[in-house]
Amino acid sequence: MKKFENKVVWITGASSGIGEATAYQFAKEGAKLILSARREDELLRVKQNTGLPTDAVFILPIDVEKIEEIPQKAKQAVEYFGKIDVLFNNAGISQRGSVLDTDMAVYQKIMNLNFFGVIALTKAVLPFMQQQKSGSIAVTSSISGKLATPMRSGYCASKHALHGFFDALRSEVYQDNISVTLICPGYIHTNISFNAVAADGSKFGKMDENQANGMSPEDCASRIVEAIYKQKEEVYMGGKEVLGIYLKRFFPRLLSKIVRGQMPR
Repeated sequence: MKKFENKVVWITGASSGIGEATAYQFAKEGAKLILSARREDELLRVKQNTGLPTDAVFILPIDVEKIEEIPQKAKQAVEYFGKIDVLFNNAGISQRGSVLDTDMAVYQKIMNLNFFGVIALTKAVLPFMQQQKSGSIAVTSSISGKLATPMRSGYCASKHALHGFFDALRSEVYQDNISVTLICPGYIHTNISFNAVAADGSKFGKMDENQANGMSPEDCASRIVEAIYKQKEEVYMGGKEVLGIYLKRFFPRLLSKIVRGQMPR
């Protein structure tokens, strides 16, 4: 039997990258999908590529920055299939810019997308999961949620905040048979750096070398689906950058030296 046979999985940020790849992986495992992102045309493309029957995929465009619209979106999602078994909070944005140069409006945008929007959607879905006494909530954090690197201060802060929030949530919903999984990718070959926001709010527009040489979205998606299935609390994926988590814990000064070496010259 497939791991998510007849389970309803809601994925945000599903129009590209990790979200798109995860949609295909969940489809292979028998799930019914709710796909959300801002671009409806791209969601329709992903829907077609899942190979699922048309009524097994619900397209629900959403902009997680528009927090006031989220409760109604959650109601629509629940009404379509009658339940939500998995919520995968995957929408977000990265950053490239120094602390000194980055506008406060950019920091606000990053926190709205990566943190407050995620919280709002989780809070909107949570009562339905509590009512059905089951569910899995997963969120894309990052290796940057465990350690910080230069030129990404707002991004790192938003991902660190996710850990505090979802670790607390996990203990609160345990009695409701709801699991919480923090997904921490390292360098994955997606357009996250290309789409990152620069110090002035414009698109960064460049592919990082580490990103270009990173793990494939397909491999990442396979590990994500497995982690959610096994109800893991936290999972790391990527290459040698994952070692930074353990350096932070046991050899923090060594990590600080390595991180300083990543500053642009």
